[in-house]
Amino acid sequence: MDVTNRFVLDFAVRYARQQCSARVLDFGCGAGRLVQAGRSAGLEMSGADVYYGGSRTRIEAEQSGLLGSAIREIREGRLEFANGTFDLVVNNQVMEHVEDLDAVLGEIHRVLRPGGTVLSIFPSRDVFREGHIGIPFAHRLKMGSRFRLIYTWGLRSLGLGHWKEEAPTCRQWAVDKLAWIDTYTHYRSRREIRAGFDRYFSNEFRESDYIRYRLLDRPGRRALAWFAGLPGVAPVARAVFRKLAFLVIVSKKAGG
Repeated sequence: MDVTNRFVLDFAVRYARQQCSARVLDFGCGAGRLVQAGRSAGLEMSGADVYYGGSRTRIEAEQSGLLGSAIREIREGRLEFANGTFDLVVNNQVMEHVEDLDAVLGEIHRVLRPGGTVLSIFPSRDVFREGHIGIPFAHRLKMGSRFRLIYTWGLRSLGLGHWKEEAPTCRQWAVDKLAWIDTYTHYRSRREIRAGFDRYFSNEFRESDYIRYRLLDRPGRRALAWFAGLPGVAPVARAVFRKLAFLVIVSKKAGG
């Protein structure tokens, strides 16, 4: 697993230990690799996904044997779980693909027990680099504009971008990838995100936890992790991280 999924798994394992036990949902679980890793680590973990057209992960979920049992398909925006089923809901790089954020947060709130926790990791519109296609500011330029196409095409020609093998020419790659992010991503400002989450939960931005985890994940960076956590440095590190990567939000449901 990549470092972000390892962070999510570590968060879930530590949460379960603190609670003595916990039922965990990976919302937007894709192929279910985190679900498999969580269950291997002893977690009572389930997954759910809509398997939208821009993803190829449904086949992998079927092949794993988890789809239909540990992993449930989301239909018409409804999770196939009863009210208050889960103690912890995690989602990693999911909310930027959600068209109706309020409806999704409301459904997560429904299946979360009173006092339960949500860990959300996803980018805001403010991020510099569009992480799905690897082109800086591609998501912030005017949709459908000629400048945006030429800009993306030019940077792809210089070697930037992901999934380069998926189009025969740099121009076609730019056309296809811009169409993908226009169809399957819904970027919001931090203010919009905060307002949406605040309707359902009490929330903390916890990018510092991820920064520390990522630094400690690499040998020889313990001193840098310590430096990044200093009172005068931490706010700057968080602000830079939000621009370069994503938000990390820990939310609590009232009650419990």
